[in-house]
Amino acid sequence: MSITYPLAVFYDGACGVCSREIAHYRSIADQRIRFVNIAAADFDAASYGRTAAEFQAQLHARDAQGQFFTGVEAFRRLWEALPSPFYPMLSGFVGLPGIHLAARTGYALFARFRHLLPASHAASCPIGREQPPR
Repeated sequence: MSITYPLAVFYDGACGVCSREIAHYRSIADQRIRFVNIAAADFDAASYGRTAAEFQAQLHARDAQGQFFTGVEAFRRLWEALPSPFYPMLSGFVGLPGIHLAARTGYALFARFRHLLPASHAASCPIGREQPPR
């Protein structure tokens, strides 16, 4: 699967767990990756052809051609773009058949229940409670 850069990674800045992980990636990323906070007041999900709920449900990444990747596939594209030998190898490992299934299952559970984690700042994370449409 061919990726064109820059890769936009859409993350939930209102989630403490998500923000910490993205801060790590941001510290090692280069110009091929652009981070977009979906919790920012000026974020408009509709301008990307998605709803706010879709972006909240799981990590999204979009390449320069407009191709979206979600969940584990978004992480794999992010890892492949990081200038480190470790992360591209991790992407390849997570792409292996049995590992990929386990990763998708684990991430789906995490994404669904991340608001229950102490570090998620449950007061600000909109997952698990109604939110007004953006």
